[in-house]
Amino acid sequence: MLESVWFPLILTLRVSIVSTLFVLLMGILIAYVFARKDFAGKRFAEAMVTMPLVLPPTVTGYLLVILLAKNGIIGSYISGITSEGILFTWQAAVIAAFVVSLPLMVKTATAAIETVDRELEYAAYTLGRSELETVLFITLPLAKKGILAGCVLSFARAVGEFGATLMVAGNVPGKTNTMSLSIYGAFQTGNNELANLLVIILIIVSLLSIGITSSLVDKWKV
Repeated sequence: MLESVWFPLILTLRVSIVSTLFVLLMGILIAYVFARKDFAGKRFAEAMVTMPLVLPPTVTGYLLVILLAKNGIIGSYISGITSEGILFTWQAAVIAAFVVSLPLMVKTATAAIETVDRELEYAAYTLGRSELETVLFITLPLAKKGILAGCVLSFARAVGEFGATLMVAGNVPGKTNTMSLSIYGAFQTGNNELANLLVIILIIVSLLSIGITSSLVDKWKV
């Protein structure tokens, strides 16, 4: 029983943490571009980033399978480097979690950056600061509340990811069975005791994520 709980819990946390790190980096970059830049195709780009929020998870997973398969655009490149495919690995679960949680980060961070007074940025420019320095020392610190909220929400979304992960990583015991997949597997086999325990743990992790978000947002309230 302990192994049936410990492995999926550790794997879920690993997948969620790694995907959230990528979401943080990519999300802030995309959010800044959406909030501060105007370019052709901006609406289309915003729609594409938001798409995983509205698509059924199985559709997102199917599209990822096409991309990550050995003959896919991304999968063929990975296979050429590692000589192995990425499907049905924990790394594939990271990619699935990244794709479905990125929109939460981008939406939240974009809204936070848009609230930053642009006059403060212009003042930094007149004092000789570059755009990068202004972003790092003015814009992002002032938008930190929204960025942190997006980061924690993205982590919580990654923790509970199921549909896309099942499509690209499968439910391989001892290899890719995250908490959500383990709950599904336990239910399918009639192991209600294990399913109930995993559900309770997952609820606790989700509540902790919500609690952290609320407390830090309140702490940084301006």
